[in-house]
Amino acid sequence: MLSAKIRLALAACAVALQAHGAEPVLLHLNTFPNARALPFYVARDHGFFARHGLNVDLQFTKSSKSQREALANGGADVVQAAVDNAVAMIDVAHVDVVIVGGGDSGTNEFYVQDDVKDFTDMRGRAIVVDAVNTAYALQAKKILLQHGLKADADYTLNSVGNGVRRLAALFDDKKNAGAILNLPFSLQAAQRGLHSLGRTTDMLGPYQAGGAFVRRAWARDHADVLERYLAAYIEALRWSLDPQNRAAAAAVLVQNFKLPQDIAEKSLVLMAEPGFGFAPDAKFDLVGFANVLALRAEVEGGTPADPARYIDLSYYDRAMQRVNK
Repeated sequence: MLSAKIRLALAACAVALQAHGAEPVLLHLNTFPNARALPFYVARDHGFFARHGLNVDLQFTKSSKSQREALANGGADVVQAAVDNAVAMIDVAHVDVVIVGGGDSGTNEFYVQDDVKDFTDMRGRAIVVDAVNTAYALQAKKILLQHGLKADADYTLNSVGNGVRRLAALFDDKKNAGAILNLPFSLQAAQRGLHSLGRTTDMLGPYQAGGAFVRRAWARDHADVLERYLAAYIEALRWSLDPQNRAAAAAVLVQNFKLPQDIAEKSLVLMAEPGFGFAPDAKFDLVGFANVLALRAEVEGGTPADPARYIDLSYYDRAMQRVNK
């Protein structure tokens, strides 16, 4: 239930739009149901989307496969997810998408069952992943390769979908030896006796994980809408990371994800950690993205392409101009 303060803010935004003779633009946003969805709830419920003239249909995906399909067929206008999915859409599915903004480093850790003491204990067992050939599955393959384990030969990949499903798979069947988890699922795993073998950023270096990507033609035809979306997201992210809003931000996580108070508060602290959680103002990390491309080439084969093939940050730059006016 929205507070009176939030309802007043939304009403004020609606009045402002009516005064300018503008109707809110409907935008379909597709993302994952994890703690890093915080800024989307904040943007919606605290009026950041409305102030920028947007009516956002917030969609939560069950898997990156479903998400990529939604973007390709027009069911989603903007996707916020691991940008390696955009690379896969361009290079493998030959869909003309483009990355237009950053977001975070993933908050990823490699969580394993209580009987797994090191990576070699996963030999002959399964690793739970979302899609087998993108993003965090590639991180898992690289980490295990560093410990002498090859996919399909020494372990199998169990593709189940998003973080909710990966966590459930670990709880339901101990044959699933481990998974890369992000917040709040990593904290929930720890509460149930699973343990971390380390953060992926510590093991693999900087990584551009979450970001915004869209169909390139849609971006050209809706440049103003895209810039307004990015501006609203940046403003909501600033609000979410502001220490003065810590209690209110924790309440958003508790309300929308039904999290215990302590898990919500710990998630906020970790999401604000530089190099592990959100990037300030959702700035795109070019070094981290170069590592994404290098990792993909090493694990999947090929040579890393020029990053410019995948990104167009001009929309983000103009959005920042709007934010900083």
